[in-house]
Amino acid sequence: MELAVINHKGEDTGRKVTLSEDIFGIEPNDHAIYLDVKQYLANQRQGTHKSKERNEIAGSTKKIKKQKGTGSARAGSIKSPLFRGGGRVFGPRPRNYSFKLNKKVKQLARKSALSYKVKEESLTVLENLSFDSPKTKNYVNLLNGLALGDKKTLVVLPEANMNVYLSSRNLAKSKVVTVNDVNTYQVLHADQLVLCEGSVSMLETILSK
Repeated sequence: MELAVINHKGEDTGRKVTLSEDIFGIEPNDHAIYLDVKQYLANQRQGTHKSKERNEIAGSTKKIKKQKGTGSARAGSIKSPLFRGGGRVFGPRPRNYSFKLNKKVKQLARKSALSYKVKEESLTVLENLSFDSPKTKNYVNLLNGLALGDKKTLVVLPEANMNVYLSSRNLAKSKVVTVNDVNTYQVLHADQLVLCEGSVSMLETILSK
């Protein structure tokens, strides 16, 4: 399949890019997408949650009242989970939420996400992008020229460009990444995927290994 390459003003440059059917035209695998997104979100978790259990509470170990004759339930330690200020039963402990996912499953997920974008006509190929200096105004003008000012966008660069990255960093709905950093979650989270012309062939090379 072919897509027209557009310039920074949203005008057709007359050039076309051929997208590989093996990368952008497969039948999407929803389960692979689920696993990859699940892994990505799990890796974002710090896992530092912790609450004190009864053996970690600072307090007296003296029996707080006699066993019988009070007319109420028997009670021993003030640190019991039954009392205010006592320990928590089976509370959260620090843990690592990450899990292993096979490389081929992750590749299939990324191919599926890209294929969904093509099916939804949410993929734009932009001529290579570069700014002389970091200015948010320049990046906003670019998005407005592409009629994407109010949409969540993911712009994929062939290589790191600090001027473009810094220009976009202050915009909540826009994200700029390099080809090597593209992941399934970001592709699906964006309303519009914008691939720079030079990043298309690099993306196909990475996902065809």
